[in-house]
Amino acid sequence: MTATQFAGVIPPLCTPLHDDWTVDTASFRRHIDAQLTAGVHGIFVLGSSGEVPFLPDAHRRVVLETAVEQAAGRVPVLAGCIDMTTLRVLEHVRDAEKAGADAIVVTAPYYTRTHVAEIDRHFRLIKEQTELPIFAYDIPMAVHNRLDREMVLRLAADGVLAGLKDSSGDEAGFRFVLLRKAERGLDSFAVFTGSELMVDTALALGADGVVPGLANVDPDGYVAIHRHVRAGELAEAKRVQERLLNLFTITDIAPVTRMGRGSAALGAFKAAMKLRGFIDNAVMAPPQVPLNTEELLQIKEKLVEAGLV
Repeated sequence: MTATQFAGVIPPLCTPLHDDWTVDTASFRRHIDAQLTAGVHGIFVLGSSGEVPFLPDAHRRVVLETAVEQAAGRVPVLAGCIDMTTLRVLEHVRDAEKAGADAIVVTAPYYTRTHVAEIDRHFRLIKEQTELPIFAYDIPMAVHNRLDREMVLRLAADGVLAGLKDSSGDEAGFRFVLLRKAERGLDSFAVFTGSELMVDTALALGADGVVPGLANVDPDGYVAIHRHVRAGELAEAKRVQERLLNLFTITDIAPVTRMGRGSAALGAFKAAMKLRGFIDNAVMAPPQVPLNTEELLQIKEKLVEAGLV
């Protein structure tokens, strides 16, 4: 599979859990089918929305194997191989290969203090050890390392990277990458935004695709935006995007005085997924804090306003 085949809406799937924090594979399969029915163009498992830093390796393997089996070749499966250093990442790469993933997604190393030369070497060493396409995942708020734009473009030109998932929040930097990609003829290098809120703009600017966490709740909305932009119906794309902007406020319902923003966002996603019948349980992996009854009622109200329940 070449990088040019990775395009469109590729949601970063949440990982459904039982009360004992084991993977709820039945719910996961149902959720994957709901995404495919909506028309997504791929699925990304074991990313931030999938709670990858909270999951033991055995859980990760269950997620990978279930996703690949349920997708059954209908869409590509991108596997998050996210860990602190190169050797640890390579262990996850072996699991992704064994499960039959179509590509891997890798962040910069974290915990350790790294230089751009070390991050560059990290990606090159991984490429030497796998034939799977590698997507660089730029998420500095989580790994505390920002991917240098020129390094990313150089790795793309050298055939190390097949794509980029940009969750940096730097819209100017994202546009810079798109511009340089075009100037340098890096046609097979797939550039995705990880923003839920700027999908119409990113696609109109020339992004190859989008990886929106809110698609766990409303995949049809993001598929519609993609369809409208490709058809040149930018006003319609804007209308859907603005509806999703309002829906995204579910992630702010739980107050910062009670929990972290990760718990608030993932808790909201999972609660909404449960309300929509995609999964059976809104449990999050510890030590994340669960939403309370009042917060869950507010999320339901938002879904009713959006016409989703």
